[in-house]
Amino acid sequence: MAKTLKVIFLGGVDEIGKNMTAIEYSDRIVVVDAGMSFPTDDTPGIDYIIPDFAYLKSNAEKVKALFLTHGHEDHIGAVPHFLEEFDVPVYGTAMTLAAVSYKLDEHGVSRDKLHTVEYGEKVTSGVFTAEFVKVCHSIAGAAAISLSTPKGVVFFTGDYKVDLSPIDGKLTDLARMAEIGASGVKLLLADSTNVEEKGHSKSESSVGASLDVIFSNHCEKRIIITTFSSHNYRLQQIVWLAEKYGRKIALSGKSMRKFLDISLKLGEIKAPEGIFIDQGDIKKYEPGALVIISAGSQGEPMSALTRMSVGEYSKVKIGQDDLVVLSASPIPGNERLINRLINNLYRLGAEVINDDMDYVHSSGHAHQEEMKLLFGLLKPEYFVPVHGEYRHLKKHAEIAVQSGIPKENIFIPEIGMTIGISETGCKRLDNVQGGAVYADGMLLNGISGNSVLRDRKSLSDSGLVIALLILNRRGELAIPADITARGLSADEGFVDEARGQISVALAALDLDSDGTSIDVKAEVKRALKRYIANKYKQYPMIIPIIIEV
Repeated sequence: MAKTLKVIFLGGVDEIGKNMTAIEYSDRIVVVDAGMSFPTDDTPGIDYIIPDFAYLKSNAEKVKALFLTHGHEDHIGAVPHFLEEFDVPVYGTAMTLAAVSYKLDEHGVSRDKLHTVEYGEKVTSGVFTAEFVKVCHSIAGAAAISLSTPKGVVFFTGDYKVDLSPIDGKLTDLARMAEIGASGVKLLLADSTNVEEKGHSKSESSVGASLDVIFSNHCEKRIIITTFSSHNYRLQQIVWLAEKYGRKIALSGKSMRKFLDISLKLGEIKAPEGIFIDQGDIKKYEPGALVIISAGSQGEPMSALTRMSVGEYSKVKIGQDDLVVLSASPIPGNERLINRLINNLYRLGAEVINDDMDYVHSSGHAHQEEMKLLFGLLKPEYFVPVHGEYRHLKKHAEIAVQSGIPKENIFIPEIGMTIGISETGCKRLDNVQGGAVYADGMLLNGISGNSVLRDRKSLSDSGLVIALLILNRRGELAIPADITARGLSADEGFVDEARGQISVALAALDLDSDGTSIDVKAEVKRALKRYIANKYKQYPMIIPIIIEV
């Protein structure tokens, strides 16, 4: 019987973040990326979110390797948890694995399984051979992965853009992509993040030109720049400009220092001796002699820049001598935090520049014309848009049709979807278990994770009512019920009326015959829920506590 190649989508589709795809053939599975995503208003108290490994765990003996496209959290954030489950080699470029190493150290996981690869190098794992192809992105070491399989080439773009003037001179390897396309690509999985943007993405070097103008026009001001901490190309240009205009650089934020250290060590950032100063020496310099590079481009509540904006960062006090440049685009969902940050900076007297006002950021993701170029080079027989919410995937599919790919050869994926490739073509197979695992000090998954989130959201939305009942042996209240309410908008008569509802509920129970504390809890909960909904139009979480004496 002919065997089928399975492509299994465990993350990064119909969502932003936690990218993970498994490729299975016979007794072997290789995985591309193991990322995380960040909490939203719907996930209160959660630190981060990773893919559900359930399918991989149920086939643990088949899992043989992990290939990483680049070192951003949405592609490597789950690697420590992955390695705790699967004892397999991990392959990536030097920059990617340097970022992974830092995360492994944080989790106390060994680095022994990490294997560095160069662009153009091929790594074989059984019937699979992965080639790492250079692409431009907003972090060094980004790679597309061309995976040779028994059923043809499956090509993963990873996150990419076609930058014709990258600051390090290392172009996206379009020539190699054309060669791979000429040999035949069975299936293309391509980044959809910026599919709504027409034309070509801006070159990173154009951001440097804009920042140069800002430095030139604000010689007397202290310049505070925030960007993504992993954006080594942006950091390099800031270093060059600081050197050009005779400024020293101070860093604020643990992640910023981490990625600068990694980039300097690997030669991805080059800086003159003595240009960096300690934060403790900031006050020794006049405003025009200093640049501060700070974490907090997304308005994160505990980030250095946010703490500066509310006067809670002792080493940097923002005022009228400061120019703050937000050299990053908002991650969807962070707009409110960023607007609050900007308002607070203005209140302190600072001048603020962001990408809406000037060209101080360039995305690391391809726009429509770059996507069309890849279709022309790779000429895939089948196509799956990935790395995006549903609207991104749908739009990318439309561009694929415009580029000559038959509509019936395009699949819009969802978490858990499986595509099978055989001699007869490509088709959908049964879904596997997929979803999200929530990290909150420990990992919460499945029913327990959803239950915890549901309770937290209920508490956040509607509040909490606790009813403490002390009952004697006859099932009667020994003392009046103790009612505690938090987050409930109620009048002064609430406690007395709630006690009355409880008394009526207890009187209706026949506790002398077969009643139990479970009956009491259920009836008290129903009575209070009905009373509060009818009178106050609110639906708090209700917790009855029964003590029998």
